[in-house]
Amino acid sequence: MSRRSFRIALAVVAGSLLLVGGIALYLVNQALGYPDERRDGTGKEVVVAIEPGMSFPQIAERLHDKGVVERPVWFRLYAMHRGVTTRVRVGEYTLRDDMTPKEVLDEIIKGVEDVTVKVTIPEGLHMLEVFDLIAAAGVADRAELEAAGRDPSFLQELGISGATIEGYLFPETYQFKVPSKPREVLRRMVEQHRVVWDRVQRAHEKEISRLRKRLDWTDRDILVMASIVEKEAVVDSERPRIAQVFINRLTSPRFNPKRLETDPTIRYGCTVPLEKSEGCKKWDPTQRLRRAQLDDKDNPYNTYQHEGLPPGPICSPGEAALAATVNPDGSNYFFFVARDDRSHVFSRTVEEHERNVDKYQR
Repeated sequence: MSRRSFRIALAVVAGSLLLVGGIALYLVNQALGYPDERRDGTGKEVVVAIEPGMSFPQIAERLHDKGVVERPVWFRLYAMHRGVTTRVRVGEYTLRDDMTPKEVLDEIIKGVEDVTVKVTIPEGLHMLEVFDLIAAAGVADRAELEAAGRDPSFLQELGISGATIEGYLFPETYQFKVPSKPREVLRRMVEQHRVVWDRVQRAHEKEISRLRKRLDWTDRDILVMASIVEKEAVVDSERPRIAQVFINRLTSPRFNPKRLETDPTIRYGCTVPLEKSEGCKKWDPTQRLRRAQLDDKDNPYNTYQHEGLPPGPICSPGEAALAATVNPDGSNYFFFVARDDRSHVFSRTVEEHERNVDKYQR
């Protein structure tokens, strides 16, 4: 090779090295500057949802599609360099279209601050009323709550044998995330019911054993009775006596037929079940029960027409009603009638009861 050719070749090699070096230096500078490279946006807020199960490449593409990240591959490489691709938190983020990659990555690693709300569920509400309160607080959709509360597969998963979740939504003050998944909300309330029921069982082990032997009741049967006691008792101290009245009606040889004869069960049967009897369809919920409802044998919750317990709970009873049901007061009353202050007068005979009805209600 001539000296001139060698010089040309050397110049070409040197130029190539300079070019490659220049490109490398440019890329290095770009990479070093990338995290603080502010996107050319207007500062407009953009909502980006990062969902469970999303991979980081999917997250980067979503940020790109929403106009928050300009170069998704670079964003991935930057996150890999920081070793945080698995630390992104699920949530709905409000970002801007002029943020730097570092600002975006910091936000999705920090996560969305949970918004929570307190929801108080009073004792004695049926499940539709509970769903209304939860939905009104913005926690979950009302229709989705009801659909889950009637879903056989979900009820089976929760270990509930009935047709609905009725009775198991424990009355309590809850702190819920906004929004929450309906099934997570219901599952938490059912778990609270089980915590309280376990406590009642430990406190009244002997009484429950006697009650089971006497009436052959399951846990669900006790819950059904507790829900009726909850609806009838306004004064706390009367719960054990009201529970005893109903148990006396079911067990005493001299009380026949063994009907509970309580209005709240009829109202429930006319309100919550999807299929309603003709008598229920004629009832105005703002009015008192009429003869069409009291005589309605097609309403399975009509305890004036059907002996024993109704098909299921009629509300969510609290701990006091559960405890009163398993530990009634031992009295021998069979009847009670409400006074104007909603306390009750108790009686042992039909004649005495009729006199009390005349005095306090007629």
